[in-house]
Amino acid sequence: MTASTVPLSRNRDYRLVWIGQALSEAGSSASAIAFPLLVLVLTGSPVLSGLVLSAGAAAQLLAGLPAGALVDRWDRKKVMLICEAVQALAVGSVVPALWWGFASVPYIIAVVVVLGVCRSLCEPAEEASLPAIVPADQLAGAVAMNSARGYLGQLLGTALGGFLFAARRWLPFAAEAAAHVAAFVALFFVRLPARQREPVPKGNLHREVLDGLRWIGGRPLIRVIAVCAIGLNLFFQAFYLLVIALAQQRGVPTGQIGVMAAMFGAGGILGALAAPRLHRLVRPYVSVVGVFWVITCLIPPAIFADNGYLMGALFAAMAFVAPTANTTITTYQLLLTPDELRGRLSSVMSVALGTAAIAGPALGGLLVEVLPGDQAILTCAAGIALLSLFATFNPTLRQFSAHDPADQGTTTDQGGR
Repeated sequence: MTASTVPLSRNRDYRLVWIGQALSEAGSSASAIAFPLLVLVLTGSPVLSGLVLSAGAAAQLLAGLPAGALVDRWDRKKVMLICEAVQALAVGSVVPALWWGFASVPYIIAVVVVLGVCRSLCEPAEEASLPAIVPADQLAGAVAMNSARGYLGQLLGTALGGFLFAARRWLPFAAEAAAHVAAFVALFFVRLPARQREPVPKGNLHREVLDGLRWIGGRPLIRVIAVCAIGLNLFFQAFYLLVIALAQQRGVPTGQIGVMAAMFGAGGILGALAAPRLHRLVRPYVSVVGVFWVITCLIPPAIFADNGYLMGALFAAMAFVAPTANTTITTYQLLLTPDELRGRLSSVMSVALGTAAIAGPALGGLLVEVLPGDQAILTCAAGIALLSLFATFNPTLRQFSAHDPADQGTTTDQGGR
């Protein structure tokens, strides 16, 4: 039996990576709730609590571009192993810090900065390694299952983090440390083929980052997709904050707001499970443009959603359509990009989308301040509608029609020269 005929569910190395990273992501989601709660308990300051999360996100963004170049330079399995080990030690150190009373805001910020830098290395290392452990004809399925893993880890980790923190303040950090240890063990047994690459002279990291940016800049389809994804992420994050603010203003119970967020995660999981089949049935251009129009059409009804369940249903529908487009785009990018550049591609996209994710809530907060709620929602809808029109009529994106991303990549690249 050849590797390509082995079902993804029986691919030993992919299963080990998937399980290990599912545990790691769930642990990270648990601490993402526990860290700001801990700072609130220690200081009573919401500002300092928000600063802790911002520090981690900023560290991940600032380290992103050089991290991608380092992932392309170094052994990717070793990068993932070291990152899991460092994360286990860093977050595990919070437990004795709480026991012995030396946990402070600067100490906690230092820990989350270390975690952010590790994520900036580990995430592109895993994504760039995926084509080495999964056959090309199963890559779309693997990307979709990774997307489902992300939604599931966030749902379970967030709920677990709050529950454990309520039981004992140190428990969520001990749980995350254990999760990273388990991920380390799983990754240790992954058989990742050795990469054939040219020796890289030391001291040229800046040039390597620029080389990656030039390569991405020379691919018209990747540029267009990136612009669309950044814009969509910006306006959707703004809309998400708007909905929460309006729900609170309308007196929606906190429990319903939590259900709303859970329904969003559930929609994403279901969409990820359906993505491999939809990826085969729907043209890439249609799957990408369809996401923009579905979200454009679903945002205005939020004006009339007077409870968390209705808003949750809208969120679930939006989340359901996203994984198919994400699967199509990521599969295309992985198959088109040379192995020695995959880390840099992944890091560039992560930095761009991460920047939009940070700017989006700021935009949403500004809209809440200067506009009535209904007009703020319609402003987000208008922004995504303009992106939808751009995507629909963009000639480069309209060429994204082949079911084989490798073939389409060749056609698009030639057409873009």
